[in-house]
Amino acid sequence: MKVKNHSRPHKTQMDGFFEGDTETPIAMLNLLKFKEKAEYEDGRETDLTGKEAYSIYGQEVIKHLAKVGGKLVFGGRISRLMIGEVEDLWDSVAIAQYPSRKAMLEMLMDPDYQKSEEHREAGLEGQLNIEIKEGEL
Repeated sequence: MKVKNHSRPHKTQMDGFFEGDTETPIAMLNLLKFKEKAEYEDGRETDLTGKEAYSIYGQEVIKHLAKVGGKLVFGGRISRLMIGEVEDLWDSVAIAQYPSRKAMLEMLMDPDYQKSEEHREAGLEGQLNIEIKEGEL
C-alpha cells in the first residue's frame, strides 16, 4: 500500500465529495504531518513551527465547526505505531464530526474559515483525510 500525504484533495476526490449522500452525519479522521517551520503563503516572517501555526488553526476551527453544528471529537499526538508499517509516522491525529458533507462544505466556503485556513496551510506538510460514515464494522 502506497501512502502519500497531501494538503488538498485532488479533483476526483473532490468530485466524490459531491456524489451520493450529502445529508447524513460524517466524521473526518485527519492524520497530520507538520512542517519543521511554518511557511505563510504571503511570505511573512515567522518564528512559528509548523505545529504552532497549525495549532492556531486548530483553536479557530473549533468555532467554525460549531457554526455548522460540528465538533472536534478527539485530537492528540501520535506516539507510536502499534500494527502495520509506514515509512514515516504522522505527527498528530484529529477527528472532527459534521452533521453532513453539506455542513462541511458550508464551513469550507465561509470567508472566516478561509482566513483561518492560512495557518493550516502554513503549518501542514500534508495529511491523510479519511471520511467515516457511521455503520457496521
